[in-house]
Amino acid sequence: MNEQLFDTSAITKHYHRETGSAKVDELLAAPGVRSVVSRLAVVEFHSAFAKKVRAGNVTEAEFRRITRRFRGDVTARRLHPVRLLVSHFRAAELLIRRLGLTQNLRALDALQLAVALSLNEPARPITFVCADLALGAIAAAEGLTVVNPEAP
Repeated sequence: MNEQLFDTSAITKHYHRETGSAKVDELLAAPGVRSVVSRLAVVEFHSAFAKKVRAGNVTEAEFRRITRRFRGDVTARRLHPVRLLVSHFRAAELLIRRLGLTQNLRALDALQLAVALSLNEPARPITFVCADLALGAIAAAEGLTVVNPEAP
């Protein structure tokens, strides 16, 4: 079974209409594909929508509805959360030490990337779905297949 890991920048598009939402919906509906998020994305998801409330783009009632729907998808295993391990933190640290001096690789993005790289196996490559241009470019350079849902 093929796997696709959704970064927070991408999975939020399934729950709030914006550029790239149609592509994310299409990817999530693909038959025979397991859709994965990191446990970090679960926390970041809530933070992203709390920020939308503060900015006036989403109401508090919408926030509660959206986050309830997201948690329901996780509970129903439409989205499969991957727990963060010590090895992910170590790998993220190494990525920042190796790449962070010359590229914009932030700590939480490095953790997302570390999870993606740990899931990527030659016999079972994953697709990294990410709308963050900088993170997507780094992921591609690290050998991941990257889909940017905002790209035409």
